[in-house]
Parts: sequence; structure tokens; C-alpha cells
Amino acid sequence: MSPRDEARRAMAITLGFDTLAAILSMAIAISARWLATDGAPPNAWQSGLVATATFGFVALTAFYMMRVHRQVWRHAGWPDAVKIVQGVAVATLIFVPIMFLWNRLIGFPRSAIILADAIWLSLLFLGRMVALARSTNRPFQIFFSNARADAPIALLIAKATEAPAILRRLNENDDGAKVRILGLIEPDGAEFGRAIRGVPVMGGLDDLGKALDLLSVRYGKTPLVAVAGVARERVYMTRILEEAANQKAEIMTLEAGGEGGAMLPVRPSDLLKRRERILDSRPVAELIEGSSILVTGGGGTIGSELARQCARMNPASLTIFDASEYNLYEADLALRNEFPNIDIHTELGDVRDDVRIGRLMKTIQPEIVIHAAALKHVPLMERNVCEAILTNVGGAIRTARAAVDNQVQKMVFVSTDKAVNPDNVMGATKRLAEIAMTRQAEASNLAVSMVRFGNVLGSSGSVVPLFERQIAAGGPVTLTHPDVTRYFMTVEEASALVLQSATHNGSPGTASLYVLDMGEPVKIKALAEAMIRLKGLVPGRDIEIRTTGLRQGEKMHEMLTYNHEEVHSIGIEGIYKVGSRHIPANDFDEQLEQLLQLARERRRKEAIEVLSHLVPEYKPKRMSV
Repeated sequence: MSPRDEARRAMAITLGFDTLAAILSMAIAISARWLATDGAPPNAWQSGLVATATFGFVALTAFYMMRVHRQVWRHAGWPDAVKIVQGVAVATLIFVPIMFLWNRLIGFPRSAIILADAIWLSLLFLGRMVALARSTNRPFQIFFSNARADAPIALLIAKATEAPAILRRLNENDDGAKVRILGLIEPDGAEFGRAIRGVPVMGGLDDLGKALDLLSVRYGKTPLVAVAGVARERVYMTRILEEAANQKAEIMTLEAGGEGGAMLPVRPSDLLKRRERILDSRPVAELIEGSSILVTGGGGTIGSELARQCARMNPASLTIFDASEYNLYEADLALRNEFPNIDIHTELGDVRDDVRIGRLMKTIQPEIVIHAAALKHVPLMERNVCEAILTNVGGAIRTARAAVDNQVQKMVFVSTDKAVNPDNVMGATKRLAEIAMTRQAEASNLAVSMVRFGNVLGSSGSVVPLFERQIAAGGPVTLTHPDVTRYFMTVEEASALVLQSATHNGSPGTASLYVLDMGEPVKIKALAEAMIRLKGLVPGRDIEIRTTGLRQGEKMHEMLTYNHEEVHSIGIEGIYKVGSRHIPANDFDEQLEQLLQLARERRRKEAIEVLSHLVPEYKPKRMSV
């Protein structure tokens, strides 16, 4: 049976019950009225039969016209009660003129009309109250004006083991939930045919389109798709989005907390959501609490989130340092609003300026330095090679030297997966910075933690905000190549793991390299299609996807480690320590200074040549100026 047939069947049953209740009510009312007097007049049975049949017909007509038959009894509320009373009134107003025109109501007890209406209303409400008692344990809900009856309708997608808690939280509020759940889709379809807290399980993800179609017919509009719990993980979201877009259904995430439930728009991060890691925050708190913290690049996406997470750990002071005035202002405003009791300092400056960074550290005397300052846009750095070298390499070295000069205990260096077998200047400079930081640590008492990870969702220059702008403009969405893959992680998760790595490396004079568990690489085309579906659109039909070709310096696929590097577990979920056997050349320091000098003189071609010597894995494809 198709969804439309099932919906029509349910509505037919509802209309049939209401019509039979009307016929029965009129028959009882007429009989009772006759029995209460001297009995029925001669040939009254004919008048009574016509009146009963007519009343049934007008009841069917009125309820169909007013769409009372579309009500779902287990979700009945005050608006449904009002609609029922209105339907009974309309049926009565139609019935009386018809009977008057037929025989001027001769032989028909007129008081039976009032009695029939009373009996009919009682039967209508009784049927719905029984359904409410079975589904919600609130049989009298239909007589009260509550938020639940007026709330948006939704189809819930959640595990059967999670659904009871979600539904219970939704019904805890006496004023009703903020959303009405009409049915449940269990991702694996394991509970098909059952009802959970009165909500029917309508199948698995394969049945999502059918369920949406059925409910759309039954309720006269397409319900929202509410995704909760495990169903929000990446493995399910792509399929859910595809079906929701095909049915033109809006998809939301359901936060069943607080009063009722909150329906929130799906964010791009939800498309890549993975199983939540339970991290022990105590080691990070012990490291940060009461310490003076400096975050370079603190106005950027990663830097500002690192600063925010540090502020939560109650540091003695928190200083954010950035070269962008606007980014610094925004980060400062957000931090002061969220953490008014933390001693926060904002400092404008460039990590390439050794005098500025040195004097800043001498003034604030940080115990921990988190170096997130970098130039990261791959094609842009291909065109601005010397700037990438001066910031990503020179800035890291100057920050590390200033930390050593001011007896800083720990330094955290944010690296990238593009440092592995780099095909571009950005990756090569970050790899060179890893090597330089290691040498700096080994020549001092500084403990350095270097952390590699992939793309951060929503960061400046990433594909996510670009796709959002392109979709908002009506397309096209541009891809460099249909088979390109990238690692993605939310900024919150990446920052939490970066801080966790800092708790592991505590040995002065050492530099430890860590890599984050980024999960499976994501196909950029699949991400673009999912983001289009988030807007209720169909990729290729509503929004064009156009391939432009790989840009300068871009790779098809990224790696997190070199083949010669060994990866070891450190007992912290999501973080692995990397053992590298890289041995720099004897004249490494001299070549490094030569590279920085060439970059200062903006001698691009010579700088690229020296960079390729210092990072042998980097094979520049273009050597021209």
C-alpha cells in the first residue's frame, strides 16, 4: 500500500467513525425523546429514519468540508476540539433547513436535535480521549489550549534506545513541547511496527521518503525532519539529507533539553559530526588554571577557540596577539562578554617582528605560549611565497626564541596535514617550521608540543563558508575536482585535542609531534551536495555544481603522516604521537637564515629553491618569478 493510500485509509476510518457516531446519536436522541413521552406518533419511524440518514449525510459533508477527518487522535489538542464543535454546529445548521423543507419537521421531535448534538459530541471526544490516554496518558489534553497542539509537526529520526528519553523530555513541560512528534524513524529500522511512548515507529532510513509522503497527505503539509542523538552522526546525515531534500522537507536538529525541545537549524558541522569523545578535562585544567597564557593568532578561527577554551580553565591571565585589528577586536569582545572575570589582554602586532614579540613576552611573562599564527590559504600563498616564509617559518622561530629568552615552560605549535609530502608553499613552510621548532626545543629548556590536523570547519578560507555564499547566491557551487578529499574537524574538537596534547609533553628540551584522529577523509563533492540539500534544494537541478580544476599548489588527497613516521597511542582518545626520523643537514641553521633573508629581500625564485632543499619532500612545480 502506498503512503497516499495508507493516509487515505486512516482518514476514511476517522470520517467513518465520526459519521457513524452522528447516525447513532440521532437514532438514540429520537428514540429517547419518543420513549420520554407517549411514544412515537403514527408512521414516525419513516420520519425518524429520514432524519437519522440525513443527519449522517450532513455530518459526513460538514466534517469533510472542515477537514475534521484529518485530525490524528493521539495528538489531539484544543484546536482540534474547537474544530469538532464547529463541525457539529455546521452540520446542525445544514440539517435543520433540509428537514424543514422536507416536511416542516412534522412528526420529528425538535428537542432531539439538541440531544443528538450532545450525544454526538460526547462520542467524538470520548474516542479521541481514549487515543490520547493510550499515547500520552493525558486524555483531557484535548480540552486545554497548550503549546504542543500548536507546535510544528515533525518526524523524529533517532535510535530506538534514545527515543524514550527524548520523547519524555519533550513532554515534561506542562505547557507542552515546542514540537509535535508524529512518528519515529529508527536509523536501522530495528523497532519497525512498534510504538514508543505513543509515537509509532515508521521504519528505517529506507522508509523515510515514504513516511514523509504519508504524513504530508495526512496533515496537509510536510513535517519537519528532526534529527537527534546518534542519527546526527556523519554516517546517517547524508542519507537523511538526500531524502529530506527530495521531499522538500526542512531538516532540523532536536535538542531535547531544558523545557520542551529546541529545534535548531542543521549546521555544516552537523554534516561531519562524529561520535562525541569523552575527554578528561582535569589535566588541561591543571595545566591552564592559574597560569599566564599567550595565544598568537588569537583572532583567527583556531586561535580564538583555543583562547576561549583556555579562558574556561580560569588562567591567571590570557593574552591574545594578532596582526588583524578587526579579528582582534572581535575576539576580545567575545571573550570579555563570556568571561568577564578573567584577566584578558589584547595585543596588536606581527609575529614576524622579533622586537614586538620579545617585549610582549618580557612584559606578560607567559608560562604557556600557544602559537596559532599562520598564513594558511594554499593558492594565495603560492602567489605570496615570501610572505608565507616570513610568517609561517620566521614568525614561529621568533616566537620560540622569545619564549626561550623569557623562560617560558611550554609551547604549543599548531601545524597542518599539508605539512606531509607538501605540494605547496604553505605546507612546505609548516613542515619547515616543525623541524625548526624541534631544533629550538632541543637547544633549550622549552617543552614544545606540535599538533597536526586537517581542515577546520568554518575557518576563514575554508570551503564551507565559500559554499554557503555560493548557494545563497543561487549557484553555481564550484569544485576543483569531483574526487578531491579532505580531512575535516570542528574547531571545538580540534582545539580541545590540541590542549590535551600539551598535557602529555612535559619534558624540557623536547619537541613532541602529535597528530589528531581526523576520521575518514570527506569527499568535497559530497559535502557540497549535502550543503545544498540543507537548503531543501536538489544538487544539479536547483543548484549547479561546476568543476574548475585543481588550483595552484592543491593536492587531490591529504595525508596526516609520512610513510617513515611511526604513530603511537598516548592514552588520550583522538591523539597519537608521531615518531619522526628526520635528520636535518649540518648547515640547516645557515640555510634557514639564508631562506629568511631571501624572503625579506622578496627574492621569490631563490627562496623557493632553498625551501625545497630544507624540505626535501617539497618538489615545487613552478620555479618562475
